Amino acid sequence: MTQSAAMSQETRSASPPRQRRQVAEMSRRSWRARPDNLTTIVADAGAPHPRVDLADARLAIQAPFHLEATVRVLQRRPANRVDVWDRNRYQRVLTTADGPVLIEVHNRGTIADPDVRFSVQAGNPSAATRVALEQTVRRVLGLDLHPESVQTLAEAELRLRATALALRGMRPPRFAELFEAFASVVPFQQLSLDAGVAIMGRLTDRFGEPLEHEGHRYRAFPTARAVANARLDALRRCGLSRGKAQTLRYLAKAIESGELTEAAIAGMSTSHALGHLVDLPGIGPWSAGVVLLRGFGRLDVFPPGDVGALRGLRALLHLRAGQSLDPVLKRFGAHRGYLYFCALGASLLAKGLIHPAFLKEPWKYTRLGGQGSRGWAARNSR
Repeated sequence: MTQSAAMSQETRSASPPRQRRQVAEMSRRSWRARPDNLTTIVADAGAPHPRVDLADARLAIQAPFHLEATVRVLQRRPANRVDVWDRNRYQRVLTTADGPVLIEVHNRGTIADPDVRFSVQAGNPSAATRVALEQTVRRVLGLDLHPESVQTLAEAELRLRATALALRGMRPPRFAELFEAFASVVPFQQLSLDAGVAIMGRLTDRFGEPLEHEGHRYRAFPTARAVANARLDALRRCGLSRGKAQTLRYLAKAIESGELTEAAIAGMSTSHALGHLVDLPGIGPWSAGVVLLRGFGRLDVFPPGDVGALRGLRALLHLRAGQSLDPVLKRFGAHRGYLYFCALGASLLAKGLIHPAFLKEPWKYTRLGGQGSRGWAARNSR
């Protein structure tokens, strides 16, 4: 199946009495979440600076914010070797001019009243690098997105409302930089999420810079330079087909040389950017759409032909096979890409990988029960 990235959705509004009872029933099922892994990339320039204080820094954010849901959607699967969710904390190694740096983000507050803290756990970043690291964290976790617009749209869809309430506070995450966006899409072409994540794990082990901390080895996402200098057979041993290996190395070389830049694409309209991306070797409409959605935060893009996202949305909306999603996409308008994230968020909820948020008790966590997103959505949206 074609790999689909999907993000989450955040919502907040009074639910009807029946829905509140259904949420309360869900809250009686307890569970334990599994730890995960995560990594990030950032660059810094300038002369050396003294080591900065590693104490927590508070990140400004508009409530609600569901950190776990955001990270889970960023990961796509717990086997992600770069993105780490461990003990209710997000961790990632970022490549900087000062060397690899392990950062950590956690929420001391609640979904409804977040107190989000950022800290450096390992590495020796300068003050300037730390500023860049915080900016990257804000980008990756979607901290600058104002949640009201997507929240209102999601809750307005009756059959999406239960999922929207469960994912309340989830932000649409983004890949950390341009090469990561391409390298997080190309391996997944025409493959399942699990197969794509496995290939990415091997690429990370082979080409990602390691960092040891408290007995654990973390790895940064592979850089464009590392892949540009790689032999094709080394890339293929990670599980890439010859065509995908050639595409990935071409893109790495184009980015490393400055021929392909994030700034240039960011300055284009969405339609122009899509046309520009599909002109690149090995990049079709689906890949271009995911790169814009997850790499550039273009919520006006719903990647075409994504079998996984379409199947998930049809299940949530109780649509028959082949029934068009166009009416829903039109209602979401410039935020239609958020539907893509709803599908992934719902599947992760059904797997028990995200604790559902609650309107009145955001500190309580529940398991969804193992009947899958279709059964859960059906139970909670009637």
